[in-house]
Amino acid sequence: MLTVNNVSVQFGSRKLYDEVNINFQPENCYGIIGANGAGKSTFLKVLSGELSPTTGNVSLGPGERLSVLSQNHFGFEEHTVLDTVIMGNDRLYEVREEKDALYAKADFSEEDGIRAGELEAEFAEMNGWDADNEAAQLLRGLGIAEDMHYQLMSELQEQDKVKVLLAQALFGNPDVLLLDEPTNGLDSDTIEWLAEYIINFPNTVLVVSHDRYFLNKVCTHICDVDYGKIQLYVGNYDFWKQSSELAAKLQADANQKKEEKVKELQDFIARFSANASKSKQATSRKKTLEKIELDDIRPSSRKYPFVGFEPEREIGNDVLTVENLSKTIDGVKVLDNVSFNIRPNDKVAFVSRNDVTTTALMEIITGNMEADSGTYKWGVTTTQTYLARDNSHEFENSQQSILDWLRQFANGPEEEDNTFLRSFLGRMLFSGDEVNKNLDVLSGGERVRCMLSKMMLSKANVLVMDDPTNHLDLESISSLNEGLIKFKEVVLFTSHDREFIQTIANRIIHVTPNGVVDRMDTTYEEFLENKDVQDRIRSLYTK
Repeated sequence: MLTVNNVSVQFGSRKLYDEVNINFQPENCYGIIGANGAGKSTFLKVLSGELSPTTGNVSLGPGERLSVLSQNHFGFEEHTVLDTVIMGNDRLYEVREEKDALYAKADFSEEDGIRAGELEAEFAEMNGWDADNEAAQLLRGLGIAEDMHYQLMSELQEQDKVKVLLAQALFGNPDVLLLDEPTNGLDSDTIEWLAEYIINFPNTVLVVSHDRYFLNKVCTHICDVDYGKIQLYVGNYDFWKQSSELAAKLQADANQKKEEKVKELQDFIARFSANASKSKQATSRKKTLEKIELDDIRPSSRKYPFVGFEPEREIGNDVLTVENLSKTIDGVKVLDNVSFNIRPNDKVAFVSRNDVTTTALMEIITGNMEADSGTYKWGVTTTQTYLARDNSHEFENSQQSILDWLRQFANGPEEEDNTFLRSFLGRMLFSGDEVNKNLDVLSGGERVRCMLSKMMLSKANVLVMDDPTNHLDLESISSLNEGLIKFKEVVLFTSHDREFIQTIANRIIHVTPNGVVDRMDTTYEEFLENKDVQDRIRSLYTK
């Protein structure tokens, strides 16, 4: 069990949270949510001991071990993949290294023999003889092939390093597991594997994530970091969001009697529980939800940006034709004779096992990268606006204010007016003097909100977005999600957010280095569950 006692964290005059008291229990998964800058990752650092709280303390049960997902993807470059995983249990790794060093000594003494015996006993007690097998099993589950297990970490691609570090965090059945954005960079198969692993994990898990599908699937509780407080709620992310909206509605209705409000809460919980899966987490949640009282639900103080795209003109029949596009990057072919046609009203999710593949495609069709061969042609009635995965070039004039930067994308005197632009930015949560912030001090999430503001002003009828939810908080993701659902024209996008794809896309194109698998008029769930489709994808990767 992980216990937080009267913890406060303050940086200068800014207090992130004050007098937090929480007991994190085994067999529960706690999703830590909060707006950008609220202190989610800081809270994980306090829990892990990396950062000392201003007041209070954090304690583990006697003899318990805590494991953290490393954010340093280059911290183990000189170690093999298998050793990197085993280093997740640092004491086990230390014992193994000391023991092996003793046996390698040319002048092995009696004293060395006594010490070796002590280490052997400790090693066996920690189940050290099964360490290689356990590490290998975790790696296979995460999609790291056996022939990579003895490679150096420096030889791996970035996406594979992420998986190895995830295996490192999971290794050795830790009593408490802290995961900061564990699904970042993972493909759908790996995310599904990780979700199932956590559902069956017997100990305590705390996870920071912007992946709503993942939070909904694994969480038994939501830990909300909001305006100086950290509060615990039963249920997954959807239950927290919908119940907080219900609480705000009930609170606003002063004329409604308390018994009527209780009945509305009970009806809501019954509806929500009826849709729950039969997983261990869902069953546990359901039992706890049924005990919730009216006073247990509270409205959230979260603010949601407004995201809405209004095209200036309706799109014609010809949207985009792509023929035989091929591209090699750093000696690796990422696109090979890719062809497809985009129809009016298509909302296409481009997915791949490798982000380089889909990003190359996005960059080519938006004119930012040259294909090695092949062509693409936009219809004459189309106007496109693009949100790139890397948008740093948009903010090169770092001393410019947000207000002045956005003004250059306005269409006509009315939109160039300060009052209009301030109101527009206010809806994107840049209120008051925040519109005068220089571009060089903006966070990743603020930059994406700026880019979305630019796209809305463009009034384009084709939206091209490469991983648009990256850097956004859950509130901004929800608003963008709703905005794209309501958009009546064409959306071409990539994403790792399963709920984002499921609720927006009506067509899925899986891009491999050896061609595409294109399914029209289908949802993402149907695409993933289609065995013939998945077999075809696997065959293209092994071609």
